[in-house]
Amino acid sequence: MTQASSPAASRIIIRDATDADLATVRDIYNDAVVNTTAIWNERVVDLADRIAWAEARRKLGYPVLVAEVEGVVAGYASFGDFRAFEGYRHTAEHSIYVGSAFRRRGLAEKLLAALEIRAIGCGKHVLVGGIEAGNHGSIALHTKAGYVEVGRMPEVGRKFDRWLDLVFMQKILPATITV
Repeated sequence: MTQASSPAASRIIIRDATDADLATVRDIYNDAVVNTTAIWNERVVDLADRIAWAEARRKLGYPVLVAEVEGVVAGYASFGDFRAFEGYRHTAEHSIYVGSAFRRRGLAEKLLAALEIRAIGCGKHVLVGGIEAGNHGSIALHTKAGYVEVGRMPEVGRKFDRWLDLVFMQKILPATITV
């Protein structure tokens, strides 16, 4: 468990998600599906879907983390295999989502830092983020955390009746992180 150190953010706790958190994780996910281009899916999911998703991540030894603010789950993050081939086993792609009422409070930054620590613990060498090119906040977050843009794919996605560009950002992780 990691707790934020600055006074303004001292109520943010990053921890492993429990099954009791997954209904809120589902709600945050569905809000992103319906209202943003952060997720390029168009269908909302039910609780059974999020339970199966979390179980699949955990079975692989991958984390499902939540950001808790004053006892409320306000965001979540995880990572999974980048590609399903053995040669990519040291690379993971991460996902971070924060509930609309909790954005711009530093939760995504803390979730990303916690994911990096966990990725190193899982033997990962590189973390990748796939970000919609118009999501300037996420691109800035990743840049601040040391990620670099390594690819831009124009018009590879479509949502809300418009073409979307995908930006890949990556960070080569250190062998260890001192906390």
